[in-house]
Amino acid sequence: MTDQEFLRAIKRQYDPDDTARITRALQFATKAHAGQSRKSGGPYIQHPIAVADRLRQMRLDAETVMAGLLHDVPEDTTTTLAEIEAEFGPTVAFLVGGITKVGKVKYRGLDRYIENLQKMFIAMAEDVRVVIIKFADRLDNLQTLDVLPKEKRQRIAQETIELYAPLAHRLGMGEIKGELEDLAFPHLSPREHLWMSTQVGTQYHQLEQVVEELTWRIRERLAQEDLSPNDIHGRRKHLYSLYKKITRPENNRDLRRIYDLVALRIVMPNLGGCYAALGVVHRHWKPMPGRFKDYIAQPKPNGYRSLHTTVFGPNGVPVEIQIRDPQMHDQAEYGVTAHWHYTESGKPDTGSRVSPKLAWVNELAEWRRQVDTPEQYLETLRIDALHQRIFCFTPNGDVIDLPEGATVVDFAYHVHSDLGDRCVGARVNEKMCRVDSTLKSGDVVEIVTEKRRKGPNPDWLDFVKTQAARSHIRRAAREQDTTRPIP
Repeated sequence: MTDQEFLRAIKRQYDPDDTARITRALQFATKAHAGQSRKSGGPYIQHPIAVADRLRQMRLDAETVMAGLLHDVPEDTTTTLAEIEAEFGPTVAFLVGGITKVGKVKYRGLDRYIENLQKMFIAMAEDVRVVIIKFADRLDNLQTLDVLPKEKRQRIAQETIELYAPLAHRLGMGEIKGELEDLAFPHLSPREHLWMSTQVGTQYHQLEQVVEELTWRIRERLAQEDLSPNDIHGRRKHLYSLYKKITRPENNRDLRRIYDLVALRIVMPNLGGCYAALGVVHRHWKPMPGRFKDYIAQPKPNGYRSLHTTVFGPNGVPVEIQIRDPQMHDQAEYGVTAHWHYTESGKPDTGSRVSPKLAWVNELAEWRRQVDTPEQYLETLRIDALHQRIFCFTPNGDVIDLPEGATVVDFAYHVHSDLGDRCVGARVNEKMCRVDSTLKSGDVVEIVTEKRRKGPNPDWLDFVKTQAARSHIRRAAREQDTTRPIP
């Protein structure tokens, strides 16, 4: 994209004042990066323009787009952060400063790597737009990985899949997560990527024909009920996500066991329209048993909301259908960035601080003080914060968000430390279970306690998964027996 193409897109999307500010930021960045080239060739300014344009496509506010243009200036030129603040204000300077710190996160020296991870999480807690800019930066850099040595390509791909993609997922940014993984996949596992691409090639084509036929039929049926969807479209499942799903033991690398290879999305004008559309679909196409999920009534922990069903479409082919309203669609595509979407008045709706629902962001930096070594911290991140998540329920219907493999004790400590200390078991789906029982999504868990119990059993450290549980158990064990070494 050229600078003029970028500016034309900006003028169509932003008001005159913000267009002028973004134009000044582009001119400033162009001057600062003058004479610099990318390793892939071409003027360096092409990279910040690509980053800023991605942020524009995500409909972020002007200050975020400006920070995208300026994000490499302090690190790669003689221009200082103070000069950026004097020219563009404290918010843009803070975002650029946060990116400068994040930019140094690499698998090179574990202590330094962990230190910089903490800096990133601290910056995220102050303003989550920092990591959103980093996502846009990483997406553009992944497209030019071929020019780097193999070892460096694999390191960046590994970091993308283990750190940035899970972060995007936890922030509700499903589309960004999928793109990050798909761009990193061929560099991390080239043989598996080739196998996967070969497997799905013809299947995609056949399924898209089925979805196309189903789309116009659904439009026809909705019209008969005086229902007008905002949009109906098919969407391919991201390749890496499909790879992870097909390689699960229960699927045995068999594509026939995957029903959402291509999904059909129906965007209705409002909430009532979503359920009305679901009724129409189920009246005219037979639903597959056990495949209906109401994520509107029970949203996923990252805020995702939608109705999911799988029906037998043309020729009896199973097709997954997702039904949502425009706000839910925004949330599903953009996650936390939906809060900064440019409104008709030209200004973002809300502030930039982490909401209570994203309190886990603050915990990421705090955990470093609760573990003894950098290796333990990295393992905690992988298992607790960035691992696959499950969501269970209290008897009152509250959602408890836990890492996959979490136990009854992890659940108890997540609810309250006193509940964890006195836990002796649980009723899971009305059946008694031991403290070390592993939970799964959808479980209703009622913790059973013993008032006379004085504290946790140190042996629980052998099976708990969450940092919260480990910290409480270690602390209590040290208080009970100062002579015993605690792992």
